[in-house]
Amino acid sequence: MSRKDTVNSLFMRKTEPPAAGASASKTPERVRSGAISAMGTSLQEMSEGARAAARLQEQLSAGHAVIEIDPAMVSDSSVGDRISIEVDPGFEELVSSIGQHGQQVPILVRPVTGRADWYQIAYGRRRLRAASRLGVKVRAIVRNLSDDEVVIAQGKENLDRQDLSFIEKALFALRLEEAGYKRETILSALSTDKADLSRYISIARILPQSIVQAIGPAPKAGRSRWMALAETMSASGKKIEALIAEPAFLQLPSDERFAKALAVAATPKKKASGGEHWRNAKGQKAARIERIGKTTRISFDERVVPEFAAFLTDKLEALHAEFEELRRDR
Repeated sequence: MSRKDTVNSLFMRKTEPPAAGASASKTPERVRSGAISAMGTSLQEMSEGARAAARLQEQLSAGHAVIEIDPAMVSDSSVGDRISIEVDPGFEELVSSIGQHGQQVPILVRPVTGRADWYQIAYGRRRLRAASRLGVKVRAIVRNLSDDEVVIAQGKENLDRQDLSFIEKALFALRLEEAGYKRETILSALSTDKADLSRYISIARILPQSIVQAIGPAPKAGRSRWMALAETMSASGKKIEALIAEPAFLQLPSDERFAKALAVAATPKKKASGGEHWRNAKGQKAARIERIGKTTRISFDERVVPEFAAFLTDKLEALHAEFEELRRDR
């Protein structure tokens, strides 16, 4: 069999000719309907793996064979790139598709040094999980990959399938950096530039892991909305933590969880009741003094006392020294 035929056989199913004596009017229609039904059922996996299929052909042309492996013999990547969610309808559909029509697109693995017949996955985790759920072997391409090549292949596969949300990319970037990978490798894995990579890592550092995990991947929430949430974290972190602790919160779809968290973060703080005013010698309200918890805020009206705030700022160190001296004298 030629290499082209080998590749075609992975994605096409042959139809047996009709039995002798079968109705000429029914058999062709049944064959076409069956083929269309089979292709329709596996469209999701095929669409997710379209680019992987192209790479598969390249791999086979380079002499890499597809083998079947017990899912229990495949370990995960050292750097996670997904946020796990309890309810994943897409995964259930994938399990059903593979159960009915087989695994159309192989995963990519590398041999584990020192452990015969053990492998580490580069990409195809959902297909691996589906095979494990079904109790069948997983079809895989085996390649000798370096650590850098594994994470680059992992990142590019997800980008090709548009499968990682913004926050998943951000967490993946941070985990790669914390694992000691060079910036060049991380840039290649995410197919991004230095400026965007810095934003990914910055946002992933600001957002608490507990909050991100509770919200989930939120595929419809892009960079600007995650940045907006991150910018409010110092002021709204406790409110969001209280929100995600509610049992009803985790029952919502991930995008709805994100929307609720952002809404809570955007809710303005209640202003301190009352408040004091400092009046100048003319009796004009020159400053407002607000005390919120252990914080005191003084806001000067520059129209009434222009440049006084700057003058006072310059005197703060001397005033504080005078204050400490008075305290000692007491």
